[in-house]
Amino acid sequence: MSEPEAQKAPGGWQRILLWIGLAIITLALIGAGALYGGYRWLQNEFAAPGPSLAAETVLLPRGAGLIRIGEQLESEGLISDARIFRVMITLDEGDRSLRAGEYEIPAEASMAQIYELLRSGRTVQHPITFAEGLTSAMIVRTLEGADVLSGEIANVPPEGSLLPETYLVTRDTDRQSLVDRMTRAQEELLDELWPLRQDNLPFETREEAIILASIVEKETGVAAERPEVAAVFVNRLRRGMRLESDPTIIYGISQGEPLGRGLRRSEIDNENNAWNTYQIPRLPPTPIANPGRESIAAVLNPADITALFFVADGTGGHAFAETYAEHRRNVARWRRIERERRQAGR
Repeated sequence: MSEPEAQKAPGGWQRILLWIGLAIITLALIGAGALYGGYRWLQNEFAAPGPSLAAETVLLPRGAGLIRIGEQLESEGLISDARIFRVMITLDEGDRSLRAGEYEIPAEASMAQIYELLRSGRTVQHPITFAEGLTSAMIVRTLEGADVLSGEIANVPPEGSLLPETYLVTRDTDRQSLVDRMTRAQEELLDELWPLRQDNLPFETREEAIILASIVEKETGVAAERPEVAAVFVNRLRRGMRLESDPTIIYGISQGEPLGRGLRRSEIDNENNAWNTYQIPRLPPTPIANPGRESIAAVLNPADITALFFVADGTGGHAFAETYAEHRRNVARWRRIERERRQAGR
């Protein structure tokens, strides 16, 4: 071997360093492969279908951290391994993005799907329905009996100040906040409808409109005829006639609670009942219930009719009349229907 060739050949120590370098590279490649394989396994487990065979509801409390949430999901049979759930969310830096609340977890939802749901905050929405024509006291009782709500109501809201509708709430919504929401809903509805009212209505304020709307609400449950019932009362007010509405008398007696019987003649003749529209030639001092959207709209834009009277017609609606003579015939017809029904019921 020539001298230049000898200088090119690696010595013993050089061969050792070369083998060490190759070993390090090999171990690094093996480690990287293992890490990659491990991560792929975690990803597969994270995305695999979950153990729950049916949709389930879970309530995650406020202040719960990732560890507690994972343990709760595993204990309720919604995920297979809380450790994998925690690791994958931590790697994604999403441990602070989970939101408390009540969630509906679909059947066989993967941990990845549950993670996205908890990040979205798409909690279960519970409908609470308030029928048109309920008094404020009745609405408060409904709120107090709703177990998805929490908290206390400071005071019974003023009569007629709430808009009865179906409201969607999350579990543990504060009762007073829902009352405030119902109040705002009515104010917003009046903001919308009041500027569109007919000209020359026989009342001047939004408060008076709600009073009349509450009477319309209690007089008929047929949505299509509310503008006609409103027109009768508007026509009577324009002529200075008494409204003569039975529900107003009932409100003065029981604050709107059901009497469980018919009105007595003495109650109709009672001049000391401030809500007795058989005696007072004007609107009563307050609403007698919380009217709904349709009744408020009907009062602000009543039907274009000249009727002054109405009475039940036996079908659930009413027969309208322009004259008292015509009204008497309608009343006689209604009384005949009542007699026939009583006889049929014997």
